[in-house]
Amino acid sequence: MTHNNFTIREIKSEDNPKIAKAIRDILIEFGVPKVGTAYADKILDTLFEAYNVENAIYFVIEKDGEIYGGAGIKQLDNYDGNVCELQKMYFLPEARGIGFGSKMIDICLQKAKEFGFEQCYLETLPYMEGARKLYRKVGFKDLAKPLGDTGHYSCNLWMIKEL
Repeated sequence: MTHNNFTIREIKSEDNPKIAKAIRDILIEFGVPKVGTAYADKILDTLFEAYNVENAIYFVIEKDGEIYGGAGIKQLDNYDGNVCELQKMYFLPEARGIGFGSKMIDICLQKAKEFGFEQCYLETLPYMEGARKLYRKVGFKDLAKPLGDTGHYSCNLWMIKEL
């Protein structure tokens, strides 16, 4: 799918180093703690493999061979229930403010429904205000405590949406 000369497509193995660098650059830009967040995730360097499993998918935003962000859906870790997690949704500055957030969420939630998930969960941080506004706009509700155990103990805001 193309939007503003960017293409949204499923991740390929050769995207791994580019998306890992993009995500780490974005986390550094936001001053995110390097522990207890996606920054420290071992899978950040092998996202293609991480999502190359049943009922999981990761999309990247590409333009001219460069990767400008991405987002994925996967079964919520360490949780017994039909709940997926919206994961690793990050965009570099060039891909912000042009409607990618809602587009990416739409695509991910559509896939989550196809996979048969009943709810979608996410974790975020207080200073990612733009992202939180978007999540609320598309129907995510605040939770009082986390679900499952993602290992992201520095992410202290949790949201869920019925699919």
